[in-house]
Amino acid sequence: MQITRQADYALRAILYLSRLSKNARTATRKIAEEMQIPTSFLAKILSQLLIAGLINTSRGTRGGVSLVREPQEISVLEVIEAIDGPIALNQCTHDPSTCPFGEHCPIHETLCEAEEILVNKLKNTSFAELLDRESQTRH
Repeated sequence: MQITRQADYALRAILYLSRLSKNARTATRKIAEEMQIPTSFLAKILSQLLIAGLINTSRGTRGGVSLVREPQEISVLEVIEAIDGPIALNQCTHDPSTCPFGEHCPIHETLCEAEEILVNKLKNTSFAELLDRESQTRH
């Protein structure tokens, strides 16, 4: 399983916004430059993050993009799912009827367990934690 380039860019954008002081706004152009994201692609991603309720956007001279919640309240999973939808290692993990062997398949059980571990790790990793890791690697 691999997240899409769009989800990767969304994670980078939220990480950038997490670095800003509370209620600070920044221009889309600045996020794109700093995080090496094509501006036109970022605009599409930001609209999806807005719909998901993760960011605010406003136009004008005092406009820009900002987080809706504090970095410690936003998980990596939320951002990925806002862009890519629910994480699924295989169709059968969410719909066992897609497998001819159903829920009794030993592969199904293993994939469900692995998916649960992955989802829990992403759900329990906040952007505040990522900022902490970032500051530790810079020193």
